[in-house]
Amino acid sequence: MARHSELVKIPRIDRYVTKLALGSAPLGGLFTEVTDAEAEATVLTAVNSGINFFDTAPLYGHGNAEKRVGAALNKANKPFVISTKVGRVLQKFTPEEIAGKVAGLAGYVGVDPTIFPVFDFSKEGIVRSLEESLTRLNLASVDIALIHDADDQIDKAIAESYPVLDELRSNGVIKGIGVGLNYCSYATKAVKEMDLDIILIAGRYSLLDQSAQEELFKECIKKNTGVMVGGVYNSGVLANPTPESTYDYVKVKPEILKRALDIKKLLADFHIPLTAAAIQFPLRHPAVTCVVTGSRSVKELTSNISDFDMDMPEAAWNALEESGLINRIEI
Repeated sequence: MARHSELVKIPRIDRYVTKLALGSAPLGGLFTEVTDAEAEATVLTAVNSGINFFDTAPLYGHGNAEKRVGAALNKANKPFVISTKVGRVLQKFTPEEIAGKVAGLAGYVGVDPTIFPVFDFSKEGIVRSLEESLTRLNLASVDIALIHDADDQIDKAIAESYPVLDELRSNGVIKGIGVGLNYCSYATKAVKEMDLDIILIAGRYSLLDQSAQEELFKECIKKNTGVMVGGVYNSGVLANPTPESTYDYVKVKPEILKRALDIKKLLADFHIPLTAAAIQFPLRHPAVTCVVTGSRSVKELTSNISDFDMDMPEAAWNALEESGLINRIEI
């Protein structure tokens, strides 16, 4: 069996997921428009390649990603595990009202200009979010609900969002609860103060940023909480390091770019592409359950699978550590 389709158990729940999962932000039209047919082909290719874990959210394409992922998975007629997110609801506004709201959000192309996602971590908002996601997905249930982007509203998520999800878990409506966050301090607080089955952390355990292992991963191991790692390319610089690349969605700083290029140069001595090292790196840590990467096309997906399955000698990892380009694994 190829590495990407190897199964690993989410520690605390009865679900086995593939080491490589498909994220669906690109399928919602992140930065570039994607057609329904392209999205369907990408999801079906993932299923047929052996990938069984899919992550989506109302935010992605303002509902489009959930509709596309659900339609394709229902057509595939094969077992799958799916996570979606709560904490944003989609509301109707006039285009003029929306014009003042888009600052700070990544741009989705091809979305309904009258629909906009709004944060709502209240009990009512969580229930509504999940119900509407199930409608868009055309599914009776999802396996995992992740509280989405509550970084600066983590106290409200703990006090209001978590109890309703805990009740849904107890009643068997969902199997697992988690958070999908961008910053380690908030994620660590979430793991400490909620009874979480899994977390999704984006960009904080990559070739350029190993901060998740300093405290977050230790807490996850202690509480037997699974970890999904996203953002393995740090928003682009590890896919193609140039002065125009982005790191955490802003233009890369020279010192970050230099380190990415130094890593690429060292890996070239071992004939390993930077993208392959980037997508494989997170699973070196024992806290990590799986890697989540988004693909907007069959071509991108097959490239990611190829990189994930490539044999990378331990000597290459050792060389990166010894050079100080990456930190050694801390447990």
